[in-house]
Amino acid sequence: MTQEVVRIDEAPLFEVLTVASLFLVALVGTLIAYQAYRGYRRNDSTSMLYLSIGLLLLTAFPFLINILITTLISPSQVVTVFFENTSRLLGLLAIMYSLYGHH
Repeated sequence: MTQEVVRIDEAPLFEVLTVASLFLVALVGTLIAYQAYRGYRRNDSTSMLYLSIGLLLLTAFPFLINILITTLISPSQVVTVFFENTSRLLGLLAIMYSLYGHH
């Protein structure tokens, strides 16, 4: 299976906006996760650590997974979506644990 390389100046506007929005979600999620991590370090609060990890798994990792998997091995889209959704699920579980599981 081969994928065509699309140059940014030739990509349709919708594709550019989609990639830009995914990048912004990863960036903002990482910034919030960093603040949660700082809260963990400042207060020695394990729940803040799980919140930080959950936010990274929910926002930044799916973006990175998409880029790494499609760049390195060019799998079918279902494989990429599976790993992205697994990361999101683990992120939600970590956030849920930070709220309910560790006191």
